[in-house]
Amino acid sequence: MNRPVRSIFRLRVLLAPLFVLCLCVVLDARPGQASELSDDLGAKRARVMDRLGRDAMLILWSAPVQRYSLDIDYEYRQDSNLYYLTGLTQEDTILVLMPGNMSHQEILFIKDKDPVQEHWHGRTLTPDEARARSGLETVLTTAQFEPFVEAILGRHGYGPVAASELTSFFDALSANRARLAILGEERRGTDEPPAVRFAGRMRGRFGGFDTINPSAIFDDLRTVKTPYERKVLVKSLEISNEAQLAGMRAARPGAYEYEVKAAIEAVHRGRGAVSWSYPSIVGSGPNATTLHYPGGDRQMRAGELLLVDAACNYDYMSGDITRTYPVSGKFSPLQKDIYRVVLQAQEEGIRAASKPGATLQDVHAKTVEVIKAGLLALGLIVDPRGEEYKLWYTHGASHYIGIDVHDVGSRTRALEPGMAFTIEPGIYIRQSALDALPRTPENLAFVERVQPAVRKYADIGVRVEDSFLVEATGLRTLSSAVPKTIEAIEAFLARTPDSKGRP
Repeated sequence: MNRPVRSIFRLRVLLAPLFVLCLCVVLDARPGQASELSDDLGAKRARVMDRLGRDAMLILWSAPVQRYSLDIDYEYRQDSNLYYLTGLTQEDTILVLMPGNMSHQEILFIKDKDPVQEHWHGRTLTPDEARARSGLETVLTTAQFEPFVEAILGRHGYGPVAASELTSFFDALSANRARLAILGEERRGTDEPPAVRFAGRMRGRFGGFDTINPSAIFDDLRTVKTPYERKVLVKSLEISNEAQLAGMRAARPGAYEYEVKAAIEAVHRGRGAVSWSYPSIVGSGPNATTLHYPGGDRQMRAGELLLVDAACNYDYMSGDITRTYPVSGKFSPLQKDIYRVVLQAQEEGIRAASKPGATLQDVHAKTVEVIKAGLLALGLIVDPRGEEYKLWYTHGASHYIGIDVHDVGSRTRALEPGMAFTIEPGIYIRQSALDALPRTPENLAFVERVQPAVRKYADIGVRVEDSFLVEATGLRTLSSAVPKTIEAIEAFLARTPDSKGRP
């Protein structure tokens, strides 16, 4: 080894601890220190274990890596429930919870370090890094996972978990009342996920337990966000607000939908978001009537509306915002007709959500009431007592938000502090909706009466969506920074320079 090489080697040895320290700082440089996150995770695990009971063993697997093309994978996204309890985004991760243990109730399994794989795909977490972020003290490797479970079900200890600590679970096995809690256990068939196949193998080799699906526990707990989650969600919506404003500034006649999408997603990544909450929807003209419009290649034209449904995933907290605005900066009278109905429906939905005991079903019902009246006045339906309105209002008004943008939770549960949700009424006028109706005498009579109004408002699609957080003092709008009244939108667009920098 020559002198320059030896010098470089000595420098790398000296800098290695500093590199590890910097990496840990980067891993934890999010809203709150690692201790705040790990404390939150520990409290959530305690609540889950309390619901499980002493006779249960819960196993959560990380999401599988998904193939994009040949040897290229999609960007990795962690399983929501595993992230909820560990805060870890690394693949090949498994969590085991055993509430009945005297100690070692929480055991984490992470993949062992492999220098060759790290050369290709980047560093993997060390046990100390996993402990620091998750607050989980017992960390083993994924290679030890199946031997661990087999030992426990065979009534033996394994590694740091001594048999003497497992008396409660062993007693449950002996009495045939032990439970193996695995998500997805209800999905059996040719497309069984690995977790279900694993449970089947264990049932074939060991007795004394039943398998259960603990999804109801997660659905119930995740519906009410912790104080830490609320703080991250607020930050996520702050970024999404800024991104929506950037999209509004990029919209103009002659520009392409993808330019607006690029402006939005640049803010997401530039502000530190993991990615989008869902693929950004940017639909102009007739594309605004497609709910999940996937494209982006259409050139916007003067006089059209642009519907933009976009938000970011920041530290695995996702909001949802939709705005609809005129490409030329001014709504036409016909566009205003539709927009006013949608906005009024949202306003009434907000009032409904603010009442004690309100549910998401109540919110939707109120928006339907307003939209029926508006569609009747515009000649787009003839009977407000029936379901004609569903031709033009084709989705629910609300969903929960959180780790998943369409987060878990019951729509019949009364709203309470810590819940976060959207209100998003919409009207979409498509000739194809009429054309697809069965040609019964009743439908033909209906088409004859509403066809003039459909031609009048053809290809107008409007959705207005905001994210809300229920606080002790009332409903908090997390997306209020993005203008949504006709007057506020037109005023904002009037201040936006055109492609040549002119106001």
